[in-house]
Amino acid sequence: MTPESIAVAGTAQRPRAPLNRLARSLLGWAIACPLAWTALGAAAESDAVPTWAFTPPRDEFSADSLLDLRSLNERTAGETGFVRIDARGDFIRGDGQPIRFWAVNSDVAREPFVAKPRGPKTVPDLARHARFLAKRGVNLVRQHRQISPPTSAPIDDINRAERDAIWRMVAAMRTEGIYSVISPYWAGPMKFAKDWAVAGGADQSAFGLLFFDPTLQAAYKSWLKQLFTEKNPYSGVPLARDASVALVQIQNEDSLLFWTVGGIKGPQRAALETRFAQFADGKHGSVAKALAAWGGDAVAGDAPDEGRLALINLWELTQPVRGTRALRLAEQTEFYARTMWDFNRMIVSYLRDELGVSSLINAGNWRTASAVRLGDVERWSYTAADVDAANVYTAGLHEGSNRGWAVMPGDRYTSESVLRNPKLLPINLKQTLGRPMLVTEGAWVMPNAYAAEGPFLISAYASLTGIDGYVWFSTGDEGWSPPQSANGYLASQQKWTFATPEMLGSFPAAALAYRRGDVQQGAPVVVENRALADLWARKTPVIAEEASYDPNRDSGDIAERSSIQTGVPGEAFLTGPVQIAFDADPAKSKLAPLAKLISADALRSNTGEIVMSPKLGRCTVDAPRVQGVAAHFDTATSTTRLTDVQFTSRNTYGAAMAISLDDEPLRRSHRVLVQYATQSRPTGWTERPATWTTGGKPPASGMEITSIGGAPWRVVSAQLDVAIDNPALTTATALDMNGMSLKDVPLRRNARRVEFSFPDSAMYVVLR
Repeated sequence: MTPESIAVAGTAQRPRAPLNRLARSLLGWAIACPLAWTALGAAAESDAVPTWAFTPPRDEFSADSLLDLRSLNERTAGETGFVRIDARGDFIRGDGQPIRFWAVNSDVAREPFVAKPRGPKTVPDLARHARFLAKRGVNLVRQHRQISPPTSAPIDDINRAERDAIWRMVAAMRTEGIYSVISPYWAGPMKFAKDWAVAGGADQSAFGLLFFDPTLQAAYKSWLKQLFTEKNPYSGVPLARDASVALVQIQNEDSLLFWTVGGIKGPQRAALETRFAQFADGKHGSVAKALAAWGGDAVAGDAPDEGRLALINLWELTQPVRGTRALRLAEQTEFYARTMWDFNRMIVSYLRDELGVSSLINAGNWRTASAVRLGDVERWSYTAADVDAANVYTAGLHEGSNRGWAVMPGDRYTSESVLRNPKLLPINLKQTLGRPMLVTEGAWVMPNAYAAEGPFLISAYASLTGIDGYVWFSTGDEGWSPPQSANGYLASQQKWTFATPEMLGSFPAAALAYRRGDVQQGAPVVVENRALADLWARKTPVIAEEASYDPNRDSGDIAERSSIQTGVPGEAFLTGPVQIAFDADPAKSKLAPLAKLISADALRSNTGEIVMSPKLGRCTVDAPRVQGVAAHFDTATSTTRLTDVQFTSRNTYGAAMAISLDDEPLRRSHRVLVQYATQSRPTGWTERPATWTTGGKPPASGMEITSIGGAPWRVVSAQLDVAIDNPALTTATALDMNGMSLKDVPLRRNARRVEFSFPDSAMYVVLR
């Protein structure tokens, strides 16, 4: 909820009035005087624009529902065969039909093993969960699990509870036409037992070790075998032969190119340095010849007589380097990359050839210590498998004692809106030519106030750029997630959730437009060819995924042979696909003209269907079957006129979409959904302006949470007028959150269009 427009006091939560000069003056005074903020929030309790309590009834999946996207899915996921990749690098079903994935991360199958607040454990109804998701447009679920055994078991055993959760979830999802992604391992929670004989002992971090430690690798293979080859008792089919398993991720969020590599110590460090010496020996004929080739650049810790070469601190790999040190760092970079690539290739071969797994495979999804210097190196290491992926979130600053997983009283935060800073769009990704790209974790993270723009922007820009799937993170609830404790007992609100009114509530129109292909995919605006030698030398790319990338500053390190010798601004991601080809001729890189697409006033897609105006904080989509606007209406023009639809909003912020439900263009459609999302906070949430400094950084200005409130969510009431140029539409019906009819909405009709005022306590209206 925006500090500019909303204050909450007590339990009735009302939006602040931003519509007159007096209110704006009071708002400025309140920001300057925190003591006055609560008073102004209390005054808003009596404002004419109310909120409504988000208490949707249990979905009974009635045939009378006017909004149910289950028919988009196959009867059974995988019934036509395993998901494959076409010549363009996009997903296709077994029958060759294109498929995009509107997806979620779900922990619901794990819930019997997690205590609920002060009450008995309950077994979730996975069948209901699957039906609930399918109804709202979901066709893939990712399970992020940890199949390593407890330390009380042998290292080559498997965590049987986690395996059972995976099996149950896959079986439940496939019956509703929902595919599965299995992410079975993360180094973060990995624990070693003393008697497992892992070099370095039981107290070390596991980050980085899976790439080279033989004991851990052998155990990991054993876990995979037990997971994929034993019969799933809930489906009768081993996961290796289950076509509803679309993707297997080798591991989650680990890399030798991230800062965690510095935590590899003791015997494990020595083992990695021994491998580096072996790599250098294989390349140059001996360790001595390698040192000579590096201009004699010996460093502290080198032990050539013992067959070890020291690994230089990762920080140096993130910096421009000249001279002999550059030669050594290039080979260290190559060593890290090839170590990861070789491991990925080994596991792909093991899954395919020894376990008979036919699902597609993703190697990783993590970031590096420098997106500019090392991002492309990381992405190259994934080419040993089939599919690329990244985990990217949208969030502002969040400071608090448990900020990694919970929102608590006293926390301070800022809200970041992609509408105002489009470089923060989490799908600004370079895509490897001919390969699918997924975001396997993402969301607009609490307490960010601008989540309503999320599904709107993901649907539009993933369609434009050809991102093949977006996996919202995360839920542990069968349906909607109410405001609740982050761990079941601490006085807090959960942070990592998408199942809120404005995110999950925005799924139907966004998912339908994305999956149906209503917004055109654009032609590539950048195709950068990169020689592997330039990767190892950490030459800067012409465009990077990092928002802070400065092409004017960094372009001096672009490969000399590249046909593009100027940095490409990050805004190019908003204009069309950005692609990269590895081990290719840099002289054949291609850059489309961007002058007409990128200006101070707007960023335009090269299809002409999407316009982002950061100055106004507004984005519009204008395609034949879907038209909409997401905006800060207090700064943007309140009326948005598109080809067939007009929206006039008196809210300060929101996202509206009109979409055809019968595949016809909006002007001829006989069934149209209009969806509108605003903002929400828990009942009783209060906050006040705050300024703080952390870690020597410049002061941050945002909000301090004084009360986290509780259930239910309170949603800012809609203040929206809609006009559609389709006089064939004769009735309008407001729907509840299950798609059931609430009430008729009066239509104003003439020979050219229909008009109506959106109900103040709903998110969906269907016109017929």
